[in-house]
Amino acid sequence: MASSLLVLLDDIATVLDDVAVMTKLAARKTAGVLGDDLALNAEQVSGVRADRELPVVWAVAKGSALNKAILVPAALAISAFLPWAVTPLLMLGGLFLCYEGFEKVWHKFFQQRSLDAAERAAHVEAVRDEQIDLVAFEKDKIKGAVRTDFILSAEIIVISLGTVTGQPFMTQLLVLTGISVLMTIGVYGLVAGIVKLDDAGRHLSQAASASARALGRGILRAAPWLMKGLAIAGTAAMFLVGGGILTHGFHAVSEWIGDAAVEAAAVPGVGAVLGALTPMLVNAVVGIVAGGLVVLAVTLFKRLRGKPQATAH
Repeated sequence: MASSLLVLLDDIATVLDDVAVMTKLAARKTAGVLGDDLALNAEQVSGVRADRELPVVWAVAKGSALNKAILVPAALAISAFLPWAVTPLLMLGGLFLCYEGFEKVWHKFFQQRSLDAAERAAHVEAVRDEQIDLVAFEKDKIKGAVRTDFILSAEIIVISLGTVTGQPFMTQLLVLTGISVLMTIGVYGLVAGIVKLDDAGRHLSQAASASARALGRGILRAAPWLMKGLAIAGTAAMFLVGGGILTHGFHAVSEWIGDAAVEAAAVPGVGAVLGALTPMLVNAVVGIVAGGLVVLAVTLFKRLRGKPQATAH
């Protein structure tokens, strides 16, 4: 009896150790999505009244938890009944990351001013017009954020699923559940802190202590740069992670990158740095090119689909 209990405890410890290792690996692979999820959700709640920021974040967090409650069983079902579909889904997730990253860059440099001006005008009109229900306006923002979260959560789950393919069902369940909980708490906990940075800065800037006032002014100055930094880091990570998923999906390309990294590492003096940077640079280039091609294909498709409508008038 005692020996059976010890064997059971040893098996549980082994499973938990495997779960911990794979959860860390999955967290590293989903870093790009996490950065983008964090920046995107912080932007989604911008424009909401200060007293409604935290309730909105909480509402989106609950929607995110529901999204993952749907996606985790779906991912486990795919792994159990359609294991061959994991790699194609993973590749599609990586391709979508590249597409989303390139679209963000394209939007930033070519469409930002006109679209942002229209969005600001719509929000100002909503605030000024008494006939517009601000509660409904807020609910629309929440619904949009939850829809976006569903896509990003699907990417997180699919990428995490790729790290546990072939593992026992319990390991897969614990890893996917653990990643879902960590990502939801981590993202929306940080989003709540970020959206309240301005309030904290204003509060400190009015404090009696000179050092507190200086800290408050520093926070107010740093908050916009933090948002910009998160957006840039998230976009860069999307290319790196998405490109890495695509290159690893092709065995020959993955081997070539490994050989190139080994050769770069052999360069005297700077080999260690080059060896680490080579795979990242290749993955980034692949991600940018793949994202650009998908954006081009989507743009052409939209134009072709709209062409018959234009000629019909």
